[in-house]
Amino acid sequence: MKMKNLRIIISGGGTGGHIFPAISIANALKAKWADTEILFIGAEGRMEMEKVPAAGYKIIGLPVIGLKRKISLSIFTFIFKTLKSYRKAKKIIKEFKPDVVVGVGGYASGPALKAAASLKIPYLVQEQNSYPGVTNKLLAKKASKICVAYDNMDKFFPANKIIKTGNPIRADIQNITNKSSEAFKFFDLNPNKATVLVIGGSLGARTINNSIANTLNEYVKSDVQLVWQTGKHYFDKADEIVGEINSDLIFVSDFIYRMDYAFSVADIIISRAGAGSISELCVVGKPTILVPSPNVAEDHQTKNALALSTVNAAILVKDSDAEKELTKQTLELLNNKEQRENLAQNIKKLELADAANIIADEIKKLANA
Repeated sequence: MKMKNLRIIISGGGTGGHIFPAISIANALKAKWADTEILFIGAEGRMEMEKVPAAGYKIIGLPVIGLKRKISLSIFTFIFKTLKSYRKAKKIIKEFKPDVVVGVGGYASGPALKAAASLKIPYLVQEQNSYPGVTNKLLAKKASKICVAYDNMDKFFPANKIIKTGNPIRADIQNITNKSSEAFKFFDLNPNKATVLVIGGSLGARTINNSIANTLNEYVKSDVQLVWQTGKHYFDKADEIVGEINSDLIFVSDFIYRMDYAFSVADIIISRAGAGSISELCVVGKPTILVPSPNVAEDHQTKNALALSTVNAAILVKDSDAEKELTKQTLELLNNKEQRENLAQNIKKLELADAANIIADEIKKLANA
């Protein structure tokens, strides 16, 4: 007798940190069980509405929005759109009839998983951070399984539902060892010069970008190359500044599609401390400086960064100190080979590279339960 095809809904998004793990899970499911039918639920107007179809999957958007921190009349819009999103998610689930719903975090996860619970569909929560947000804490109560990336998560979730999987990462960065020659050509950079990779996030990181923009001349004077991803909101300004400096040491882009190449050329990486980014950085195993964003729920990026810096697996520079300290510490690190080697060894020890496959297996178990 032929087994019925798996039918899976994956919900969430908003930033690359949620979208790329979601796509990795989908790819792992399809690689293991080619007939799996997958539908994404995202938030209208957000990044996933472009990235998910580009990866070959269908997505339906909800009108959901985030809750602003300052209480204002916008709370009524938030409530209205959340209720509308819940009703729409319920309709989607009834029509698609999934075996399991997966939540990866982001605006759309809440309404989708809440709808799954009301329809008695098993759901899995993928918690990327070392300190979960309020939504996932609430959703965890009725979750069948909670996949986490850090130890001691039973402080927040029922211990019997937790499985430590790590965070899913993009497959192409799992082996960057032999890519440096073509990568340097890709960025039109010199393989014999020190290179710093600056990741301003998929949308942009104001403090990191300002810190780099204001100190570009210091990198040029030190003969240090930069691969600088600004995010879409800061690219025009950065491109103008780079144009004025007119140095062949700097590659600037709003979004780098070949992150495997970017990681390959880097001697040092500067990054925000989103959970997805950290998981990739642990696999890459390069010396890293983390500048946690202060503008996230529960200040979870600082907690993520501390999980690394306290075991000498990364250097933490506070957002408030970045404009003064970031370039200074980067150039000092470039001149300290022993420290770079220690950081690289320690961050590599935290690698959990097979998360997408482990999560796919857990989804299959739930579907067959």
